[in-house]
Amino acid sequence: MKPLVIVTRKLPLAVEKRMQELFNVKLNDDDHPFTKDELLCAVQEATVLVPTVTDKIEAEIINAAGTNFKMIANFGVGINHVDLASARARMITVTNTPGVLTEDTAEMAFSLMLGIIRRVNEGERMLRAGKWQGWAPTDMHGTRLFGKKIGIIGMGRIGQALAKRAKAFGMGIHYHNRNPIHQDLEAEFGATYWQSLDQMITQMDVISLNCPYTDETHHLMNNHRLGLMQKHAYLINTARGEVIDEKILIEKLLSGEIRGAGLDVYENEPQVKKDFLTLENVVLAPHMGSATTEARQAMGDKVIINVKTFLDGHSPRDRVIS
Repeated sequence: MKPLVIVTRKLPLAVEKRMQELFNVKLNDDDHPFTKDELLCAVQEATVLVPTVTDKIEAEIINAAGTNFKMIANFGVGINHVDLASARARMITVTNTPGVLTEDTAEMAFSLMLGIIRRVNEGERMLRAGKWQGWAPTDMHGTRLFGKKIGIIGMGRIGQALAKRAKAFGMGIHYHNRNPIHQDLEAEFGATYWQSLDQMITQMDVISLNCPYTDETHHLMNNHRLGLMQKHAYLINTARGEVIDEKILIEKLLSGEIRGAGLDVYENEPQVKKDFLTLENVVLAPHMGSATTEARQAMGDKVIINVKTFLDGHSPRDRVIS
């Protein structure tokens, strides 16, 4: 009997078919999010679990795993939903799918930026509601991107892909990162490195969050840093919802201390704070950063390679811990 691979959500059809060819796999045909009890059962039964961001793989679940449970092959890049310390203690290999959703997430960040700054979504709502009275010289003024300064927090793959797009639109590129990127890349983007995040925030027209979620970045944009943003500035988040203190962000948006925001991720997904739904100066998307056919297929391909490599007795390339 082949080792059992349990997949917690429905994946692209081609990915599932290939998994069925290669593995003894149990799929989630109706695509319901696994409950805690289902996750507990899965880790007691399986050798490999293929979870997504909707699965909270906490210490209790990992510690309840059966002796045959050896691998968590995450479908996605972010792994803040997995208790890595517990996995390491149990010598469970954890992998993810980096590098295949870079362009897609950068596109989403830029879409949110265009949508909120040029008031595209607001204009569409007005038109659909039958409230548009025709073109007028003073109607629906947005802001020009050309010549504006974008501050990118997290200059990894996605941050760099966003910088390329922003440069093409004539924006000034600024960034904060744990370390400066290579000087050749800085020259390519015409980018300015800011060691002080606080100082950078005070000077930017747009702040884009592209950093991973860790204990250090929890509520990185808190009352202090949101208060440093200029009144005409916009905040874009395609990282993780927990990077922003949403309660404070709502207060700043309501008071006009921040002009607008574009959000693809939220603190308590799939719940979204009701105030966001009523604000005109926010563009909201339902965690769509990697939602392209190409990205999701590539993520599935990476999962398959990671699992097959592991089951063949080798160390997967995309291991987070092993």
